[in-house]
Amino acid sequence: MKCPSYNMFFETISSGMRMKIIYLLMARPMSVNDICSSLKEEQSKVSHNLKKLISCNVVEVEQRGKNRIYSLNKKTIVPLMKLVEKHVKTYCGNKCTKK
Repeated sequence: MKCPSYNMFFETISSGMRMKIIYLLMARPMSVNDICSSLKEEQSKVSHNLKKLISCNVVEVEQRGKNRIYSLNKKTIVPLMKLVEKHVKTYCGNKCTKK
């Protein structure tokens, strides 16, 4: 099946940096500064990757005063990531780890 939307989704989440952001946001919503600090990455690099995640609705953004708070899409991405984690623990054994 040819489906550009599927390709877009998997290309969006397949980036190592974006997966790191997703793992961070699984724990709690965060500002870009919090994400940069946790990943020890430059703000421009994190913002570029957040923009890609937002464009595919993997990440949502909420304005709180002067801060933009990023969180995972609770309707689809949080359940998907829980399913992926279950799959990894069950079928990938020690080969797959969060880094």
